[in-house]
Amino acid sequence: MTVFKIMDKLKPFYDAFYKVVMLICKLLLIIDIMITAMAVAGRYISFIPDPAWSEEVVLTCMAYMAVISAALALRRNAHIRMTALDAYLPKRVVQTLDVIADLAVIAFALIMIGEGWKYCIGIGSKGFYTSLPWLSKFWQYFPIPLAGVAMIIFELETLCNHIKVFFIKEAEAK
Repeated sequence: MTVFKIMDKLKPFYDAFYKVVMLICKLLLIIDIMITAMAVAGRYISFIPDPAWSEEVVLTCMAYMAVISAALALRRNAHIRMTALDAYLPKRVVQTLDVIADLAVIAFALIMIGEGWKYCIGIGSKGFYTSLPWLSKFWQYFPIPLAGVAMIIFELETLCNHIKVFFIKEAEAK
């Protein structure tokens, strides 16, 4: 099918997007570690500052890492899933359940985008960080719709691969 050939040609895009998202997660982890180390050291070493904003920034970075890394797990099929019965079910049933699960994840991601954006522009745009009064709470809520977008991008690839199984014979897949 031509749709599957197009999706196969998009693999370099998915690979690059995965690398960018992984780089973002790594940078956020480095920032988290550096700020936390500075804050802890600042409590015990007098000449190292202990910034008041450290806790809120670390928590925000962790929120970004948590939800964005969940999107990364979708691409690698490393997310939590029930596979205990897969060995006992017919192969086509398992493949159908995979497609249904993909559609459920896409629906969940769409809800994350819609509701997350409502929180960003609603509550988020009205509040400010306590220790950084110039910074909008929008950035505290933004990881949810951002992760929803990443989840949809990765899940579309997974969904296409699961649907492809129904149309391509096993001899062709190898």
